[in-house]
Amino acid sequence: MATTPSPTVLVPEDLLRMMELVKQSDSVELKLTVPASAYRPAAKALAIDPLTAQIRQVFFLDTPDLTLNQAGVVVRARRIQGRDGDTTVKLRPIDPSEVSEIVRASSQFSVEVDAMPGGYVCSGSMKNVAKPAAVLASTRGERPLRKLFSKEQRAFYSAHAPAGLAIDDLSVLGPILVLKLKIPPTGFSRRLVVEMWIYPDGSRVVELSTKCLPGEGLATAVEARQYLESLGIPVGGEQQTKTKTALEFFAAELRDAPA
Repeated sequence: MATTPSPTVLVPEDLLRMMELVKQSDSVELKLTVPASAYRPAAKALAIDPLTAQIRQVFFLDTPDLTLNQAGVVVRARRIQGRDGDTTVKLRPIDPSEVSEIVRASSQFSVEVDAMPGGYVCSGSMKNVAKPAAVLASTRGERPLRKLFSKEQRAFYSAHAPAGLAIDDLSVLGPILVLKLKIPPTGFSRRLVVEMWIYPDGSRVVELSTKCLPGEGLATAVEARQYLESLGIPVGGEQQTKTKTALEFFAAELRDAPA
């Protein structure tokens, strides 16, 4: 199991396990959810210009009861402003040592450790490029959903999804509008990514993140914490994950829809 049960701190055993997973990963992403009360102060402190943000549409595929998510599988398609979109089949948590050599050798597969205040998760993702028009056509029901995914992705899906649940059997959850902004903040050695996920009811999730190589995780985490604290941005408290929030929102919408 690659997730931690504690909402506040990592106990030593969890920290040791996380470090073991980091050694076997391709990258580490440090994430922080900004509380709603700090949105405006954080935007001002980071000198965020929303007009420079990239617009994205994110679609998730699952059942109304989130059967895939309960099995640790996340299936996603994205349309991205000004460039090709992509599709992802993700498994989490994952133990890198249990991934087959064939999958691990694929250029489209990667292992990443996401770390946030109070926890972490190790995931494996099989990705592929997708044309924006193709994403729109499949999510509108104009072409089969499976056509969005490569042969490798479909095989990875079949190996981990619940038996009998084909990609074409899944429902489209979303889309959700995402604004993504990459900024080179003054006083921090790495690029910081800001994402705002905007839900149809007007609610938002704002996340700050930065990536690093496995051997740089601890030093980057310390630097990031010191930098954000110097700007008055809260670095603790309950974390709200973007994917979980989106899945629950749209699954409830599907279940409540008239028959």
